[in-house]
Amino acid sequence: MGDAVGAGFATADAMLMGRVLYDEWAAYWPEHADEPFGDVMNGMKKYVVSNSLESADWQNSEIVRGDVAKSLNQIKAQDGSDITMSGSGTTARWLLREGILDELHLLVHPIVVGDGKARLFPSDETSTPLNLVGSETFNSGVLNLTYTRAED
Repeated sequence: MGDAVGAGFATADAMLMGRVLYDEWAAYWPEHADEPFGDVMNGMKKYVVSNSLESADWQNSEIVRGDVAKSLNQIKAQDGSDITMSGSGTTARWLLREGILDELHLLVHPIVVGDGKARLFPSDETSTPLNLVGSETFNSGVLNLTYTRAED
């Protein structure tokens, strides 16, 4: 599973995240640069979607606010590799609704949880048709699923 996550980061030259994930990772990664992925996490360009964050002091971080959809589409139009993200269910749902997310990679773990923090896709969320374009099962039973938006 670590290889799959690493492969996703290897093709990206920027990362997108929401404020909550930014706060968590900005507090952790600068002090753990010697860990696996530490140099990648600290060196990669980071776009933080937030209207409440006052400053983004973590190396190579930029706050995206205001007309976020317009800004992200402009960033996507620039030359470069992929923009990746990790976690940020709220951001992923918004990107899907706005038609900005090109691929959705889900790691589905084989565990049944009776209660959780929140559903990835709440029942009141607008439906977004997807096509499964890749799947892999790891020895642990974790499914690595890749989806793209279904053509209308």
